[in-house]
Amino acid sequence: VQLQASGGGFVQAEDSLRLSCVASGRIFSSHIMGWFRQAPGKEREFVAAIRWGGGNTYYADSVKGRFTISRDNTKNTVYLQMNSLKPEDTAIYYCARRAGGLSYTASGYGSWGQGTQVTVSS
Repeated sequence: VQLQASGGGFVQAEDSLRLSCVASGRIFSSHIMGWFRQAPGKEREFVAAIRWGGGNTYYADSVKGRFTISRDNTKNTVYLQMNSLKPEDTAIYYCARRAGGLSYTASGYGSWGQGTQVTVSS
């Protein structure tokens, strides 16, 4: 599976952005699609994830209530709607796929997109 992320940009604090990640190839109902982010000098951290079948969602505490992950099975696409953005949300955002149960660590995901930059100015 190849993943292509897009939708990043430069925004002001409190603005919104929607990231998209298109997957080529089959995604099975048991798979987890996740979003991670990495800021300069920091480790890649979990943001949100969704189970492809069933749509169960999971969020990092830092984004709960502001970000929403969703998927469109017909388009093989997962989205990350980001509202009320803060400067600390500035990072490169990556989508990833895990063929198994939920994992909050980047090492648990086997397929990665190329990343899309999100910059939030105060």
